[in-house]
Amino acid sequence: MIELALTTALALLLSFLADRGKTLAGLKKGARMFLNILPAMLVVLALVSVFLYLVPASLMTAWLGKGTGWTGIAGAALLGSISLIPGFIAFPLGAILVRSGVAYRVIAVFITTLMMVGILTLPLEAKYFGWRVSLSRNALSFAGALLVGLLMGIFL
Repeated sequence: MIELALTTALALLLSFLADRGKTLAGLKKGARMFLNILPAMLVVLALVSVFLYLVPASLMTAWLGKGTGWTGIAGAALLGSISLIPGFIAFPLGAILVRSGVAYRVIAVFITTLMMVGILTLPLEAKYFGWRVSLSRNALSFAGALLVGLLMGIFL
């Protein structure tokens, strides 16, 4: 974490030396973007915190932990397929779940289906691309997510 902060500070200093105006404009734009994202992040963080408080870690690891096998992967895949969580929330959520004892392969499947499969958005996608293309894309993405989980289980 210290390396990231030092690298960022150095890059900011170099950018400032190269062009003060663009650097200040970039910092202002970044601050506005952060402030726009902040309410959504806080709401999701609060909901995740309440969920983690109400659901015992033992139950979570029993359903999604290292010994769950394909049952945990299937549950994560289905949950990820119907969730509408932005990526900037999904990755910190994944880290929290890993610390709670959820297996890496389950997190990988959850995040992959979350990003690539859209059950709730399927009708909208079909409106623009047609049902055949939309169903094919979602089915291939779902299969790809399961493959990601399998590979994560092998390598981690």
